[in-house]
Amino acid sequence: MKKSVKILSAVVLLVLVSAFNVNTPISGGYQIGDIAEDFSLKNIDGKMVSMADYKDAKGFIITFTCNTCPFAVMYEDRIQALNEKYAPKGYPVIAIMPNNTDVKPGDAMPEMKKRAKEKGFTFPYLMDEEQKVYPKFGATKTPHMYVLEKTKKGNVVQYIGAIDDNHKDASAVKVKYVENAVDALLNGEEVTQKETKAIGCSIKV
Repeated sequence: MKKSVKILSAVVLLVLVSAFNVNTPISGGYQIGDIAEDFSLKNIDGKMVSMADYKDAKGFIITFTCNTCPFAVMYEDRIQALNEKYAPKGYPVIAIMPNNTDVKPGDAMPEMKKRAKEKGFTFPYLMDEEQKVYPKFGATKTPHMYVLEKTKKGNVVQYIGAIDDNHKDASAVKVKYVENAVDALLNGEEVTQKETKAIGCSIKV
């Protein structure tokens, strides 16, 4: 009996050690304060785009978005407005389409080009064709927003979540999460609301 108890205790201990092993990979993507790795993805014009291309940028507004999600469509004009307002100030928008186009043919490159032309996008619209970038960020929705601050250490994640507090009606927005984050960084202040829940469609794998 005692032997059985000792064996059981040893098994339980082993399970607990494994569960809390610091070397166990942690899923979920970047957290606030993490350094975001650069990427190199194809733009709708056929050119490869990286954050390193933006030599004078102070940071970035990264959005994972697509053509086919109704939530993403509702936010297109607001994403365009973010780029128009903040790109001249050093925080350009970079849009990344993360969906598997076999599942969502409406998000294929020809459709991305068409949509960008129709809407007059002034920011790069990149395809995460191998679906390797969005998991690093931890993006789960379209749209899913990330505000990065360029520092000597790298591009630090300073905000993750939604664009604002009303996806249905831009005129009814009370809190502009992304704008508040970027404004704080431009003023040398700490971002007060660092995370919110992204509202949108699930990324298709």
